[in-house]
Amino acid sequence: MHGLILFAHGGRDPRWAAPLQQAAARIQARRPGLALRLAFLEQQHPDLNAAAAELVQLGCRRIELLPAFLGVGSHLRQELPRLLQALQQQHPGLHVHAHAALGEVEAVQQAITEHALALLDATEEP
Repeated sequence: MHGLILFAHGGRDPRWAAPLQQAAARIQARRPGLALRLAFLEQQHPDLNAAAAELVQLGCRRIELLPAFLGVGSHLRQELPRLLQALQQQHPGLHVHAHAALGEVEAVQQAITEHALALLDATEEP
């Protein structure tokens, strides 16, 4: 069984997670049987370990990890590999595939471009 974790930084204000919660709800609506969890690096819960443990309890042997980060900094280069190694030790046989950060995905870059241009078009003076 496959699972999906949307993995984000986290923030002090609980409203920070609202866009990810909305995205998770949209994904779940299109894939009602999908084992899906949000996970946060810091300041919000659940953390990656707890989210993965929930998916393992549901029977997931493979987890697709989608980092909801615009860029790749030390969190993804240094911290994420350590977290993934710890998951492997805690859950032998679990395969976690970490995908590219959202900001590195061409479709996301294109969406940002189109949105920025639409904002400019809407605010240009005639």
